[in-house]
Amino acid sequence: MKVVVEADGGSRGNPGPAGYGAVVFNADRSAVLAERRQSIGRATNNVAEYRGLIAGLEAAAELDATEVVVFMDSKLVVEQMSGRWRVKHPDLLELNREASQLARRFDSVEYGWIPREQNSHADRLANEAMDGAAEPVPTSSPGWSGARGEPTRVLLLRHGQTELSVERRYSGRGNPPLTELGRTQADAAARYLGAQGGVTAVLSSPLQRAQETAAAAAKALDLDVTVDEGLIETDFGAWEGLTFNEAAQQDPELHGRWLRDTSITPPGGESFDAVADRVRDARNRIIAEYAGSTVLVVSHVTPIKTMLRLALDGGAGILYRLHLDLASLSIAEFYPDGLASVRLVNQTSYL
Repeated sequence: MKVVVEADGGSRGNPGPAGYGAVVFNADRSAVLAERRQSIGRATNNVAEYRGLIAGLEAAAELDATEVVVFMDSKLVVEQMSGRWRVKHPDLLELNREASQLARRFDSVEYGWIPREQNSHADRLANEAMDGAAEPVPTSSPGWSGARGEPTRVLLLRHGQTELSVERRYSGRGNPPLTELGRTQADAAARYLGAQGGVTAVLSSPLQRAQETAAAAAKALDLDVTVDEGLIETDFGAWEGLTFNEAAQQDPELHGRWLRDTSITPPGGESFDAVADRVRDARNRIIAEYAGSTVLVVSHVTPIKTMLRLALDGGAGILYRLHLDLASLSIAEFYPDGLASVRLVNQTSYL
């Protein structure tokens, strides 16, 4: 299916209060298939333009489009996405990469410039966003999931590298700091998130590696960090600091059962079922306090996998089969009617 995307973004102050708008038409522009608009906090015009493009491409992907023609009144974005101009600014580089990744989902994507007066639909949406309009849903009917209302979007960021992660050791309640590379990873994620904008709050596990990662992101977003004990990593008990083989050698039978059964508890530790209970409580607190907003959660492998499992309404196998890199980003959305969706898993393009 071929669609036409028109996108726009703006900032009142450059940088200043910013927002974007995007509209998806059918091939002959006789019908509107989807609209998107969102206020993204304080940002530049160019960042807002890229965010509008990304939103338009995401909407086209949700419609299962195969061919996309994009029109924008930003000469910069059109030329950079067409490959004719280099991307020099680091904030725009991350957004360009994200948009390019989205574009690869389609059989073809073409970019064209149009005068602002011909981009009035997307321009109106962007201005509504800057006026504080809520993030939209598709104009006609709910998405394929049937979910209704505005979701609480949870950005799930894993902490950066520590010495224990380098050595591939169980790292639960131990409190190692980030390595130099880990701090570099945290800074890269922070730059990416800062360029995206739109985050209302930053929540973190109480452990140092998560708080260091969260602090970098919070600085880029001009927000404070709130600690939530429910986001702490699994307590591995006697296996803390051991490698996989070392833990298995201590008690092969127990270790094997633990890898298959989420109710099994490591010696002196915590079962994955117990983790699921507290992460579910944390998820519920987030939805209640930040309903309809975008929240950054900085945590660890097991809590993030569990949050994704809750969004997918999936089985325990997700914990054992899903891989999450250090400083990776995943996104889950939770709707007021109880439905949810996973929008992104293990993004590391900014590293």
